[in-house]
Amino acid sequence: MTASIWPKSSSKLVAKAASGHSAIGLAVAALIYVLCVSGAIAVFNHELQRWEQPGAPEISAISPDAAERAAKTVLAAEAGRTSHFYIQLPTDDMPRVVLTTDTQAVFADAEGNIVGAEAHPWTQFVLDLHYYLHLPHTLGITIVGILGVMLLGLAMSGFIAHPRIFRDAFTFRFAGNARVTQTDLHNRLSVWTAPFHVPVALTGAWIGLASIVGYALATLDYGGDLEAAFAPVFGEEPAEDGAPAPLAGIANALAYMAANEPDVKPTYVIMHEPMTRGQHLQVLAEHDRRLIFGEYYNFDANGGFVGTVGMADGTLGQQIAASTYRVHFGSFGGAPVKIIYGVLGAALAFITASGMTIYFLKRREKARPAPRLEAMWAGVVWGTPAALALTMLASVVGLAGPSALPAGFWLALAGFIVAAALRPDRRRVAARLRALAAAALALALAIHAGLHQDAFFSPAAVWTSLVGGLIALAFVAPEIRARAAGRRARTGAATIRQPAE
Repeated sequence: MTASIWPKSSSKLVAKAASGHSAIGLAVAALIYVLCVSGAIAVFNHELQRWEQPGAPEISAISPDAAERAAKTVLAAEAGRTSHFYIQLPTDDMPRVVLTTDTQAVFADAEGNIVGAEAHPWTQFVLDLHYYLHLPHTLGITIVGILGVMLLGLAMSGFIAHPRIFRDAFTFRFAGNARVTQTDLHNRLSVWTAPFHVPVALTGAWIGLASIVGYALATLDYGGDLEAAFAPVFGEEPAEDGAPAPLAGIANALAYMAANEPDVKPTYVIMHEPMTRGQHLQVLAEHDRRLIFGEYYNFDANGGFVGTVGMADGTLGQQIAASTYRVHFGSFGGAPVKIIYGVLGAALAFITASGMTIYFLKRREKARPAPRLEAMWAGVVWGTPAALALTMLASVVGLAGPSALPAGFWLALAGFIVAAALRPDRRRVAARLRALAAAALALALAIHAGLHQDAFFSPAAVWTSLVGGLIALAFVAPEIRARAAGRRARTGAATIRQPAE
């Protein structure tokens, strides 16, 4: 027998390497799980924004003249400090007018009066968690894209590794072996939700890795000019000219849209380099029964129509690129689609969590249990909603501002995982973190209701608060059921011990 050229590894080294390998797998699974949970929440970002400021003015429409009046008021205060300017126009799920510059965001009423600053720190925190994992944007969205590729690979390899998965789509074995029960739930949900999680993972990977592809194209074909690389998809911007000029004709542009494009819904007015000769005016408008996020309508400085970019009727690549966003975030079809996306997003989080649970159960069956890793995974699964609930509470009471929320979340989650590793009891870890999540969420909702008594029963607040209350109750439901079962068992035992008369 030929001797191996590789040195023999000690059993301790092999064990340490295996443990490290498992820990890396746990970390990757944890990040995917965090993305699934935050994504399910991010679907309702408009509802959460309204909930954070329930007293903000809500309107169904704003006139072109009022929109321009509001723009002039905001830009007059900027004094050339901003190179980007946006007017978010009212829509069905976000009936508010928000004007945003590089330095501020404010609300406007139907008359174009500025009526207060916009602030939704917790919602933005959740969006940044899902988009970037709170990392620098280019790095963060790239890592998220890579995780999307991994999630897609896990889904496809799971189907290939289980050739009977579709045939057994309605087979359940709830009694007996815990691993078999978890496996059936994992596989059944994977099949039923495949039309959701496969395109969501694919579009997430697409969006996340677009920046890397863009940088590569810019380097290879456009002399490093990133804007030029994306121009075939999103259109070109005119050459900059910083000489002062009157504000472009926003009212004329919106009036043109109302008169000539009555079947589309303007959602944003976008200006680059406002109040300069090089200013670029666009109106982004949604097209009914289309998956594209909208079409860009270009206007000159007087508000005269110039043309469209082609998101609605341009190349196939443009239309596909414009459709990935709404497919990924479920921002089409109104509230029913959002609810479906939220439920299926929660199901995807369960699939991710149960996949690791099955792995740990298999290890137990092979007499290779990993109680510390199991407890740490419980810290991830239930620590994520607990940390999210704590950040919501901190935001509502004003203990943490926008810059502190990300640090608070990751420190809390890391603390839960470390605590679980120090006292590896997965059941106790799960129960305590569920209780913490329920308590923090319920307290945040109660304090929010007290702070916004005048607006609590408005559509912007009441429904989100009620759903949040149900979620808090769901967190403690397992403990409630367990205690009820314990009381029934004790009552039954007492009845059996009672002597017959």
